[in-house]
Amino acid sequence: MFSFENDYSEGAHPEIMKEMLVTNEEQTTGYGLDPYCEQAVTCIKEKLGAKDADVHMLVGGTQTNLIAIASFLRPYEGVIAADTAHIAVHETGAIEATGHKVITVPTKDGKLTKELIQMVIESHHGEHMVAPKMVYVSNTTEVGTHYTKKELVELYTYCKENHLYFYIDGARLASALAVEGNTMLLCDYKDCCDAFYIGGTKNGALFGEALVIFNEELKPGIRHMIKQRGGLLAKGRLLGIQFKVLFQDDLYLKIGEHQNDMAKQLRIGLERLGYPFLYDSITNQLFPIFPNELIRELQEKFVISISEKVNEEYSCVRLVTSWATKEEAVESFLLAVSDYKEKTN
Repeated sequence: MFSFENDYSEGAHPEIMKEMLVTNEEQTTGYGLDPYCEQAVTCIKEKLGAKDADVHMLVGGTQTNLIAIASFLRPYEGVIAADTAHIAVHETGAIEATGHKVITVPTKDGKLTKELIQMVIESHHGEHMVAPKMVYVSNTTEVGTHYTKKELVELYTYCKENHLYFYIDGARLASALAVEGNTMLLCDYKDCCDAFYIGGTKNGALFGEALVIFNEELKPGIRHMIKQRGGLLAKGRLLGIQFKVLFQDDLYLKIGEHQNDMAKQLRIGLERLGYPFLYDSITNQLFPIFPNELIRELQEKFVISISEKVNEEYSCVRLVTSWATKEEAVESFLLAVSDYKEKTN
């Protein structure tokens, strides 16, 4: 069965697996102090054009978010996020477990605006309420939308004016960078946030994310926090090797382009067949609305997940493409949808 369930079902890009095997019997020091991690960090800093940035490699996105937020905020401070944000919905209360409240804001497209943030600031005042101190966004968002360079610059400017930290979750950063018409380069992130992370798990790596910190205020003590929260991997070289490969020869961007290309083929095919989408996404996550009968038929041949119920007869499904998605899978899916439409017309 072809799977469109997520972008981390497969193992890792062949180039990563090749390098893992070649270096497997080498002996290196641990905890991210090995030559491969040093090479990866140097490469990432060069791509960012930020030699003074701190780069720390961790295993997963939830772990990266909770460590960053717990480290950056005082005990009474909270983080503002969209109501669909990963830290609010899919992290089992990990942020709250660190003692920090996630202040959620309803959005139509999974994206925050300065107006929405302003509403939170105005409604939180005095020592009887948690103090908003950080703004969290993900690019791409959990509903497949993405932030433009202009939008990120505006949010960061607003945050600085209001003494808020701006943190970007880059779990699907490769897809965001590869969006058609995007002018946002990796090197632009140093001018758009205080900290962000480069996602590896959902972008061709076996596992791993790279936390990047620009703001000098947020750098002290971070390795202590990483160790305390269980994030300091003994075999840190496994992270270093992967990120070294991902950022050689623009492999990271190529992976994002492939993901988006496969999703584009799906989107165009479904639009031609007349199916609407719940969100306007041009990234590697799509949210088409299908009849429940069609969904049941598709689930016999494909691995897909239902995002939400629309009404008694229709539901929204989430389709996700990855570095390993083949055109054969896309063509097969569209053929199955087309066959259903012909049968029911």
